[in-house]
Amino acid sequence: MTVKYIILAIGVLSLSFAALFIRLADAPPLVIAAYRLCLASLVLIPFSGRYIKKELPRLSRKDLSFMVLAGLLLAIHFGLWINSLRYTSVVTSVVLVTTSPIFLAIASRLVFKQRLSSFVILGIIISITGTILISYGNWQLGEYPFIGAILALGGAVAISGYLLIGQRLRSRIGIFSFISVIYCSAAVFLLASVIISGYSLTGYSTRTYTMMILLAVIPQLIGHSSVNWSLRFIPATLIAIAVLGESVGAAIWAFLFLGETITFLELAGSVLLLTGIYFALKYGKQTIVNR
Repeated sequence: MTVKYIILAIGVLSLSFAALFIRLADAPPLVIAAYRLCLASLVLIPFSGRYIKKELPRLSRKDLSFMVLAGLLLAIHFGLWINSLRYTSVVTSVVLVTTSPIFLAIASRLVFKQRLSSFVILGIIISITGTILISYGNWQLGEYPFIGAILALGGAVAISGYLLIGQRLRSRIGIFSFISVIYCSAAVFLLASVIISGYSLTGYSTRTYTMMILLAVIPQLIGHSSVNWSLRFIPATLIAIAVLGESVGAAIWAFLFLGETITFLELAGSVLLLTGIYFALKYGKQTIVNR
C-alpha cells in the first residue's frame, strides 16, 4: 500500500469518530458544527500563515471564489449531517451521508465529461449494496428517521460538490493554503448561522466542550485534512468510495460507546462495503476515462 492510500486510510478512520463525538455533545447541531470549524481554523492558521502569504496572492479571483464556495458547501454538509444525528441512528446517518460516490459519478459525467471504468462502477455497486445492508436494521431507529435520512442525503450532495471543487483546485494549490481558506470560510458561515439562529456559544457542559475539541482535532484536522491532501493524488470519486468505510468504524464506536447493536446484516454489509472499496482502489488507475 502506497503512502497516499495509507494517509487516506488514516483520514477515513479519523472521520469515523465524528458521529460518536457529536452524539456525546449536548449542544445544538449548528453550535457543534461552528465549534468544530472555528477551533480547527484557530489551530491551523499559525502553522499555515507562511504558505498562505506565499500562495494566495498568486491565485485568481475565480480560484478564491471556488474555495469560498467549497467552504460554504462544507458548512452546509456539517449543518445538515450533524442535525440528522438528532433524528436517526448513527449507522443510518453515516451510511446515507457517505453515499456521495453516486452523486460524484453523475456530476463527473455531466460537469467534467468523464465516465468511470467498469471496475470502479462495480466497486461502487458492491459498496452501496453493503451500505444498504448496514442501514437496513437501523432504519426505524431514532425519533424521526425519515427527516434524518433526508438531512443526511442533503449532506451527501453538499460534500460531493466540495470534493469536486477540491479535485479541480488541489492540483495547483498547496494543502495548507487550501484547507485554511476552506475551513475559515466554513467557520464564518457556520458562526453567522449560529448568531442568526439565536443560539448561545456558552453555557455547555465540560463533556460537550471536550467532544467539540475532539471533533476539531481528530475528524477535522486529521480526517478532513487527510482527505483534502489525497485529492491531489486520487480522483474524488475513489476518495468518496473509500470514505464509505467511515460507516464501518462509526458502527463499531456506536456499539461500544452508545449501545447500538450490530446485527448479522450489518456485519455482512460491512464485508461487502470493504470489498467494494478494496476493489475500486485496487483498480484505481483505471478509474477515470475521458471522453
